[in-house]
Amino acid sequence: MSKNRNILIVDYQIGNVSSVINAVKKLGYKPILSKDESSFDSSSHIILPGVGSFEAGINNIEKLGLKKLILDQVLNKKKPILGICLGMQLFASEGHENKVVKKGLNLIDGKVELLNSKNEKLPHIGWNSVKFKTDFKLNPNLKNQSDFYFVHSYCFNCKYDTEISGITNYGTDFTSVVQKGNIIGTQFHPEKSLEKGLKFLNSFLNINA
Repeated sequence: MSKNRNILIVDYQIGNVSSVINAVKKLGYKPILSKDESSFDSSSHIILPGVGSFEAGINNIEKLGLKKLILDQVLNKKKPILGICLGMQLFASEGHENKVVKKGLNLIDGKVELLNSKNEKLPHIGWNSVKFKTDFKLNPNLKNQSDFYFVHSYCFNCKYDTEISGITNYGTDFTSVVQKGNIIGTQFHPEKSLEKGLKFLNSFLNINA
């Protein structure tokens, strides 16, 4: 697949996106940080990054008029989208944070809730392994227990097990990878996960749009 393509990194004004931009560049693609409709139309793949609260994230998406654009590109035009950390959580039906319930993008049924880490400290920061489901296609040349970098306190509790593609343990098992067709999300940061993260990201960017 040609690398002469635009990769849209959605600019909803939350979180540090420089590492995502650099990772896409390193893989030889052209990253475009934008919130403009023309950039959505000209891109082959979409990345929704983010670090921060569910409430702030979805509020910005709605305020900037991005919700309709994202849903049209993903549901109608079937473009591949990768949600990273908060970006994945925003795929959910609802976010439950600080007793506030906010509606998400509703791309994958489920709720974002505080991680039940038991005796482990929150936030969960650092390297941890991901157990991929055997039918998940975006882990080429990666061992099933590959380590990736995490920074989060909340997790995505999916309604349907069929949309869970990876599990990680931190005091308890939680969903670290989701997939529903062209919709893919990771609780970990592939752009901060060195060689294994780049392999994962490159596999996503090679999905046919």
